[in-house]
This record gives sequence, structure tokens and C-alpha cells, in this order.
Amino acid sequence: MKYNRILITAMAVVLMTACGNKKEDTKVANPQAAVPVVSVVTATAEDVDVSNTFTSNIEPYATNNIVSQSAGRIVSINAEVGNKVRKGQLLAKMDDVNLAKTRMQYVNDSTELGRLTELYKIGAVSQADYDLAKLSLEITKKTYNNLLENTYLRSPINGVVTARNYDQGDMYSMTQPIFVVQQITPVKMLINISESYFTQVHQGMEFDIEVESYPGEVFKGKVNLIYPTVSATTHTFPVEVVAQNTDQRLRPGMFARVTATFGVNHHVVVPDVAVVKQQGSGEHFIYVLNDDSTVTYTKVELGRRLGNRYEIVSGINEGDKIVTEGQARLKNGVTVNVK
Repeated sequence: MKYNRILITAMAVVLMTACGNKKEDTKVANPQAAVPVVSVVTATAEDVDVSNTFTSNIEPYATNNIVSQSAGRIVSINAEVGNKVRKGQLLAKMDDVNLAKTRMQYVNDSTELGRLTELYKIGAVSQADYDLAKLSLEITKKTYNNLLENTYLRSPINGVVTARNYDQGDMYSMTQPIFVVQQITPVKMLINISESYFTQVHQGMEFDIEVESYPGEVFKGKVNLIYPTVSATTHTFPVEVVAQNTDQRLRPGMFARVTATFGVNHHVVVPDVAVVKQQGSGEHFIYVLNDDSTVTYTKVELGRRLGNRYEIVSGINEGDKIVTEGQARLKNGVTVNVK
């Protein structure tokens, strides 16, 4: 019995010693395992386009409401929605009773002036009567031409019919236009640009246009009009951009993104995986590796996203070594090992 107790005691001592050695080994290994391992790259600088994208709706270059100056019966309708029309093309004809009466009066006044002219030449008519006849003919002529224009309704532009509100035989009530004709070659967009770019925008400047109907395709537009005032509320100024749209693929009402380039900046560009967004603040940071193998949590101002990279406006210098992997275990000032 005594021998067994001695044997058990000896085995317990051996086990305790072994466990103690394992604990010591763990204590020695843990400090090395606690040092974060990171990947780093060297920040480089390159020329980056200074550009901004603005949203707008495509508008027709011109819109004309086809109306008659007075109410009346619509005798004929000569166009339909979607029809392409030429400048001067007849779209509708109104009742021409008043036109016929005025035409007769115009002929009579013209004949009367001719008769009085001959009498005026021989002194048989006074200057006052002759001038009155001339004035009467001029008034009748203007009235006739006005009625002619408002009886035979023609398109004032090359365009497309986008609305027809009456049918043949309807009584035109002057409440809405008979036709709406829009010029869609070219089309225009109105965008609001920050006042900081006011001196950089000029007439004829080329912009890129993208629409959701043609993904990945870029159309070209040019500045046609620059408004001379800046809004005191938004600190922007309106600019009219015109696209020639010769193939008429851009249509009024389409949502467009208009991108303007204002030159280039030589800025640092880094991989997007290097950028850490601070939760709840909207601020962005990058871990910079120092010469003593510690890292500094550096706030940066982002510029454009360039595929899988970011333009850095401020915060990082060219040549800085930045962490691209392993940020989850980092904090400001911690020592790291580099892969």
C-alpha cells in the first residue's frame, strides 16, 4: 500500500510538471501570434480626369402647339401622332367661310385702288382719298394673310407629331392645341453645375451623355447656352447641353446622365480594398505603415472611383506604404508584420 501511494504521487508530480511546461510554451508563443500580419502596397500618383456627372431629362429642342386663332370647325386632319413632318407641311384645315369673304374684300379693295390710282394721276381724286384706299387695301391684305395662316395650319418646324387632340369634323374650342409638334433633331438637356466651375465652362464644350435605354453607350453633346447668373440658394448655374441626335434615338422624357470633364489632377490612386469606412460617420481612413513597423490610422478624402481603385484627394502621399489586407485586427499605433 505504501509503495502504491509513492508511485501515484510520483506520477502526479510528473503530470503537473508537464502541464506547467505546456503553459510556459503557450505564454511564449502567444505574443508572437498576437502581432497582426498585413499586406501592403506603395501608393502611386497618376493623372485623373476632373469630371462630374449631372442628371437631367432629355427635352425637345423646340415645341410648337398648332392652334387656330379663332374657334371653328376642323375640316380635315392631315397628320397623326408619330408622323415626321417638315416645316411648312399642312397639318389641318379649318372652315374657310371667313377666309373666302376676306378674299373677296381683298380683290375688291385691290380693284378699287387700281381705279383710284388712275384718277389720282390725272388729279380727279384727292391725296386723302387715294391714301385711304391704299391703307384699306393694306389692312385687308394683312387680315387675309392672317386668316389664311389660321385656316391652313402648317408645321413651323421639322419635327415629329407628339399629340393630336381633335378629330376631323370636331369644333375647335381653343382649350387645347390641335397638334403638338416637337423638334427632336437636335435635343437638349438642362443641367445645374457648381459655381466653382463657372470659369471653366464655355460654349461648344463637349459633354458625354448616357441613358438607361442604351446601357454602356455614350452619346456626345455640346454646351449651347450658359446662363449668366448663379443661384444664391444652390450655388449652381444652369447650362443647356445640345445633342445633334441625327438618328433620333434620344427621345424627350428619357433620363440622362451628363458627364463633364474639367481637366486633370495629379492625385494618388489606391486599391479600393485599402479604404476603411468608419461606421456611422461616413468618413474614410487608410492604415499607413511607418518605418518602425507600426501603422497610423489616416483620414483621407476620396475623389473618383476608378474601377477597383479610388482617387485620393488628400491624406495620403505618393510613396506611402498602405495596408491592403488585414485591417480587421488593426488599430492606430499597433505593430504589424508584413507578408
